[in-house]
Amino acid sequence: FRMIFQIAIFISSFTYLIHGYYLPGVSPNSYEMGEDVKLYVSKLTSTKTQMPYDFYSLPFCKPKVAGLQSENIGEALSGDRIENSVYKLEAKTPKSCEIACAKTLTAADKIAFINAIEDEYRVHWIVDGLPVGQLGQHEGEALFQRGYPVGSSKELKDIKKKVNIAGASFLGGKDIKSMVANHQYALNNHIKVIIEYNDDHTVVDPSTVGGNADSNLPYTIRIVNFRAEPYSVHHTWNNGGKDGEFVPGTSTLTSCEVKKGSTSPITTTNELIMSPTGNTNAVFTYEVVWQKSDTLWTNRWDLYLTASNPNDRVHWFSISNSIVIVLFLSVTIATILIKNLRKDIAQYNDSSNIEEAREESGWKLVHGDVFRAPAFSPMLYSVFVGSGVQLFLMIVATLFFALIGLLSPANRGSLTTGLLIIYVCMGSFAGYYSSIIYKMFRGTDWRRNTLLTAFLFPSIIFCGFFFLNCILWSEGSSGAVPFSTLFTILFLWLCVSVPLVVLGSFFGYKREAVNHPVRTNQIPRAIPPQAWYLSPTVTCALGGILPFGAVAVELYFIMSALWLHQIYYIFGFLFLVLIVLVVTCAEISILMTYFQLCNEDYHWWWRSFITAGSCAVYMFLYAIWYNLTKLNITGFVPTIIYFTYNALAAFTFFLITGMIGFFASFNFNTIIYGSIKVD
Repeated sequence: FRMIFQIAIFISSFTYLIHGYYLPGVSPNSYEMGEDVKLYVSKLTSTKTQMPYDFYSLPFCKPKVAGLQSENIGEALSGDRIENSVYKLEAKTPKSCEIACAKTLTAADKIAFINAIEDEYRVHWIVDGLPVGQLGQHEGEALFQRGYPVGSSKELKDIKKKVNIAGASFLGGKDIKSMVANHQYALNNHIKVIIEYNDDHTVVDPSTVGGNADSNLPYTIRIVNFRAEPYSVHHTWNNGGKDGEFVPGTSTLTSCEVKKGSTSPITTTNELIMSPTGNTNAVFTYEVVWQKSDTLWTNRWDLYLTASNPNDRVHWFSISNSIVIVLFLSVTIATILIKNLRKDIAQYNDSSNIEEAREESGWKLVHGDVFRAPAFSPMLYSVFVGSGVQLFLMIVATLFFALIGLLSPANRGSLTTGLLIIYVCMGSFAGYYSSIIYKMFRGTDWRRNTLLTAFLFPSIIFCGFFFLNCILWSEGSSGAVPFSTLFTILFLWLCVSVPLVVLGSFFGYKREAVNHPVRTNQIPRAIPPQAWYLSPTVTCALGGILPFGAVAVELYFIMSALWLHQIYYIFGFLFLVLIVLVVTCAEISILMTYFQLCNEDYHWWWRSFITAGSCAVYMFLYAIWYNLTKLNITGFVPTIIYFTYNALAAFTFFLITGMIGFFASFNFNTIIYGSIKVD
């Protein structure tokens, strides 16, 4: 307990020290006054559908050449499609009533916007590596949300104001006629872009007192925040075309003009309402505001990661209490267990009472069968353990790199890419431990064992992922991974991971077999009838509660980050939770194994694995509860996506925690049976 407490203090201190640390190799961009600042469009996301779409899948203003930017594997897997935009920004140059484009929206275009507004889609832009955000209010506190909404809807409560759209139709499984008859949908076609900047401290603003310290160095700034305030504006103009449309270069807006002392150039309160019939002339405009900020460039991600989140205090308090309670229970269990074991071992090894000790019942009587190979599929067992080792090392290595800042959110997709690369590189450990355990079971079909280790778990994940990818392809979602990315993943799997698994298996089989402290009898011992509360179903169900309790609070915030499109970056606490999870999985597995052996049941191999791994079942049940209470997922396809991803995550969690339970029980049995004297 003391050692774990010291580790917790160290991790917390280390996390505090690296709070201001930024990703090595990423240098800030400095912009001269008037220099072009690129605004990229990324994607459209919704918490209701969980299916991202390309920004230009909706009829927004599009440049002649969108120019898809290069992206890493992580960006492709998250559905990012970073492209150029028509929005022109210059450093420290405010703009007002800038026209992005004028479009004639057809009925199909407006129905697409109505669907997006109904599904609560949000627009995501990027400036200088920062995602756009929007300031809002939640229970009286400021809340920062990523992206901004495509539009807004209002329920028409007055019956007289309800409209009857005779020409409306069904699209995407939605009754558009019913929707527009009861709601009014307004499109956000005017965006107020707010960019906060900080002076580049290597030079001095020439407009300030004292001037520039070095006249040869231009005055530059660094961007520290990027926000957007969307508005729906029904623009009006003069000198329109023959059909009244806005003609660039000829028409002039009358609904947007710069007035001295005014905070907004918009001069009308009329909104751009989307009606699913006929054509609508729309003008998309924007304004740019530059605000000086005291935020340092190294701290510009703080607002995205931690600031203004109303759940922060609850998060820290709950995590701290969870760690204290779980550690207290773990120490209590360990103390009771050690006390009983010392008494049993001392009594069994007492030469003056040796005959009486030999006649006792309990764990000592099954010493000749305790290391007998599992009755059900020793090969599958060794493959599961090897895969669990690979996944566990992947998690530990990823958390370490995240803690030292190497997986910063400034590098989009770096966390997902890092997980994939580290998993592939850990293939040798999977092959090594799988072969050691299979050899310990005196298995002879080492080729099949190696191939299963290399292909079983990755095949399950890849098949599930490919199934979801096909669904996303059919829906036209940008979340569908391109063939080039799929080929890259297959290359990493078949050309990197598989050879490493084979290499690890080679060294594992070359190593001497594990020697047990006691010999295994030729004839298996009969197992007496067991009480109902010692049945595998009951013990495994009870065994998963404590490990799940160790991660339940943190799991809530991880689920929120994944499904509510937030950024999770509290890896210091996540590392502490991982330590607590390892301790609880180990101790609950040891405790259940001890009770099982005391009742002369030596079939502990699979039981120890499933006891610790059963917390994955609670994890999946938690996902069901989270969907029912926290999410607003609608539609069959989004539901399939949500539960398939959670099922794959639960299976991964099962292998990791099951592996921990196995190693804990195996070492426990090796120690206690090595402590008794057996003829």
